[in-house]
Amino acid sequence: MWVKVDLHQTGHSMCMYMNYRLTFLLFACAALTACSSLLPRGSSDRVGPFATFESAQAAAEQIIPLKTRFSELKGLGFDPENGTNVTLIPYPDIVARLAPYSALPLSALDPGVRKCVEVQTACRGYLFNFERQNRRRSGGFWLDFLNISRTTFITGWSFQALVVVSDGTVLFRNYAGQPQIDRVEHQRNPLGPFQPAGESVGTKLLR
Repeated sequence: MWVKVDLHQTGHSMCMYMNYRLTFLLFACAALTACSSLLPRGSSDRVGPFATFESAQAAAEQIIPLKTRFSELKGLGFDPENGTNVTLIPYPDIVARLAPYSALPLSALDPGVRKCVEVQTACRGYLFNFERQNRRRSGGFWLDFLNISRTTFITGWSFQALVVVSDGTVLFRNYAGQPQIDRVEHQRNPLGPFQPAGESVGTKLLR
């Protein structure tokens, strides 16, 4: 039994199939490229009056121990009473931070710290924290969306200042922080969205 095959029709169908496939691939590539702009972006700010690390540092350096008054701190950007990023440090913690060695004579301490030790509980500290961080995810959209591979770029700065006060006068001031935060976080989950379940099962099996 002979079967008649229309080679012209078959060739035409193959060409249409290849064209559809090529079109699909082009659309898929375009979609993946466009989807990369859909990756999450975010920022984390501890709201304060300072836009940069340098401006916070310059303000902190205007706080002069044994001279600056408690009432002047707010005007310098460090509000100990109504600030949202300030922590009250009790006297025992101040001593643990600034005079951790009990064998050290008072005369060897910073004059402001020595005064704080002398007045004891009348001395209190304020720890100010300011920071600005931007987080930007990069990479393939579907790998990120399915939690298989994520790359996050983090930039910004952080600043901390410790101010010790007694009887309305600043006794001690110090600051620290990171002028420039620039790091990359990589996360790999071979199981993608099933990774947490796999880790949970593994933990139970090890018990």
